[in-house]
Amino acid sequence: MKKSTDLIHHPYQPPAGFASPVQPVYKGSSVFMPSVAALKATAWKDRDAYTYGLHGTPTTFALESRIAALEGATHALLAPSGLAALNLVSHTLLRSGDQVCIPDNVYGPSRASCRHELAGWGVSHAVYDPLDAESLRAVLTPQTRLIWLEAAGSVTLEFPDLLGLMRVAREAAPQAVVALDNTWGCGIAFDAFALPHGLAVDLSVHALTKYPSGGGDVLMGSVCTRDSALFERLAATHGRSGLGVGANDVELVLRNLPSLPLRYAAQDAAARRIAQWARDLPGVSQVLHPALPDSPGHAFWRQSCRAAAGLLSLRLAEAVSAAQLAARVDALRRFKIAWSWGGPVSLAVPYELAGIRERQQGRVLRLAIGLEDPQDLMDDLAQAWVR
Repeated sequence: MKKSTDLIHHPYQPPAGFASPVQPVYKGSSVFMPSVAALKATAWKDRDAYTYGLHGTPTTFALESRIAALEGATHALLAPSGLAALNLVSHTLLRSGDQVCIPDNVYGPSRASCRHELAGWGVSHAVYDPLDAESLRAVLTPQTRLIWLEAAGSVTLEFPDLLGLMRVAREAAPQAVVALDNTWGCGIAFDAFALPHGLAVDLSVHALTKYPSGGGDVLMGSVCTRDSALFERLAATHGRSGLGVGANDVELVLRNLPSLPLRYAAQDAAARRIAQWARDLPGVSQVLHPALPDSPGHAFWRQSCRAAAGLLSLRLAEAVSAAQLAARVDALRRFKIAWSWGGPVSLAVPYELAGIRERQQGRVLRLAIGLEDPQDLMDDLAQAWVR
């Protein structure tokens, strides 16, 4: 053989049996088959065989299985981002003439998708109050096919009446799939598939970008379920949509998963400490954090949760202008100004509620607590707040 051929087709194969703490990284678009019969017999939706890199490798299958275990599910799919995972659910389950129900504290891009893409495809949406289960009942129709839950609420961090909403959904809309954006809970704060009183969601969607990644350097999402038939529907749409993820990104999430419970607990503890302290900051009318007794939905949080993540929001008094808030955020030194959360660096983002909520106004400052010392973060907020 010529050297160029030998370099590609060299017969050497490394011995089997190598084991280490790190999951091997398998890359490849083409997957070699032993025969034409094997090529034709292998289905890309199967998770016990390989067909093409887009549909899975040993590396991606390993992460899927671990995320399913984290969430208490039996099946998982990976997507290029949390938003891609959310849209995968909608695109699989909704058709023209259907209705989807979303909470008022839903993740902003999900609301925008309802108003634009889904509306353009003939799918209607209704908004309910996540703290009032009967408000969900009031908007359900025979056309309701998907009910979204958000726990805790995006930005404003209300913890919904999760158990009440689940009961209403099962009683009044048995035809609907109940899906939870579980990024905040992360499979640690509560068990979405084993809620009290025998309740369970059908789907749990997770932005792995946040706590599972842990480094602020990966974009990825997941959809988990215990329903095999539902998984088959999702997997079909997933494959036809080309929702692949890169092996190097998967490697980073796999590497950081073992430390997830420790990081989550540390950020939870730091956020609770800072939330208590921030109550005394001038111009803060309320601190929003599910573990605080006066935070909206605290009683519901206590019903089903054992942790509370690393997010808190400061609701500002009316006297604090947008310019004043911006100046305080600009003066922060430890906190960085950026979207997302769950990484090692603490982040701060101001919001105008009128633009993201139908039932709330005013402004808040969302703080995503990282892994810095909590006292250093409080000192940073204190020095910025005097401006």
